[in-house]
Amino acid sequence: MTDSRLVPPLLDHIVVTTPDLDGLVEEFAAATGVRPEKGGSHEKLGTRNYLVSFGTDSYLELLGIDHDLPEPAQARPFGVDNITSTTVSTWVLHPEDADATVIAGRESGIDVGDLAPASRRKPDGELLSWRLTPPLGGGMNGAIPFLIDWQDSVSPAVSTRARVTLDSFTIHTDNPDALRMSLAALGTQADMCCLECPCGECRGELPCLGLAVSGPAGTWTI
Repeated sequence: MTDSRLVPPLLDHIVVTTPDLDGLVEEFAAATGVRPEKGGSHEKLGTRNYLVSFGTDSYLELLGIDHDLPEPAQARPFGVDNITSTTVSTWVLHPEDADATVIAGRESGIDVGDLAPASRRKPDGELLSWRLTPPLGGGMNGAIPFLIDWQDSVSPAVSTRARVTLDSFTIHTDNPDALRMSLAALGTQADMCCLECPCGECRGELPCLGLAVSGPAGTWTI
């Protein structure tokens, strides 16, 4: 069971993107002993995902291209069209009142955008619907989370049976004070590290995100 002290306040899920989703699922299962569950397809976005719950009200999303879907009208989210290696792309909050959080962020100078409807088709055919703000760009590399409102849908954190422990979620940044203020405006916080970026994918570009989860077979770190 994940220690609640390790989970950022209001965390809904963490998004990991990859150019090889099936390969990542096998890697994750071998490392942790937990096989991610099929989430389904985002028909309008051209992506599909696998899910693993943290055993609380948050979860991990592994996301990649769904090659069985037609090419979407616009670029797929999180730059998944062009990535060359597995990356922690961003994280997502589920505030009790998402609309009020959008307003509070804007009043503090953090504009996360407007909530818009989205959906995903589950493997059993059920359509899961929610509202969310667009993932933020602006050179922040996913360090500023976006917001989700599940409305009447059941969060995958609850419905997903595959579970791992969240060992760490860290933002590597060279400006922690400014980032803390931005996160506080959205009602959250996260562990930060001011050391040089440890990953090859962002090639030293800060901020970037780090993650470690564990299961009965061991730990998976990125």
